[in-house]
Amino acid sequence: MGGVGADELRAAIRNVPDFPKPGIQFKDITPVLGNARLFAGAVELLAAPHEGARIDAVAGIDARGFIFAAAAAQRLHTAFIPIRKKGKLPHTTFEERYQLEYGEATIALHVDALAPGARVLLLDDLLATGGTAAAAAALLRRIGAQMVEVGFLVELGFLNGRQKLAGLPIRSILTY
Repeated sequence: MGGVGADELRAAIRNVPDFPKPGIQFKDITPVLGNARLFAGAVELLAAPHEGARIDAVAGIDARGFIFAAAAAQRLHTAFIPIRKKGKLPHTTFEERYQLEYGEATIALHVDALAPGARVLLLDDLLATGGTAAAAAALLRRIGAQMVEVGFLVELGFLNGRQKLAGLPIRSILTY
């Protein structure tokens, strides 16, 4: 895909200080999304290691994780499964409450989103403290999914989010 590498993606991501609240350094991925070549390259980096493997679905975490997961699912010719904020899915759900680096939230997954034993790639845009990804992985395990990998475009390594995902295969394209 035109050889998009981690350094080029890193250069496109901008820091937004004090967003969404003072003390947070927000990693803004919209410049990557706004450049078709960079976006396709980011999706390729997330999906390519799984081409030819049995992946039954790619799950994406609300909201920016949807962007990468849906594109990766299309690239891998498999299903896309949304993990949404509480109250956004219309059917019966499992829910998982978790702590964010700047608050608290609940996410949900349809109880019939996957068959037990389904092999799932879970994607999100960013790994910070790991609460959201750990909650999403817990939902997928509750439904009986097998986690092939938990992947991120960006990881804020200094926040030690990997600790909450202990025992799961994790891969990040960029680490800060």
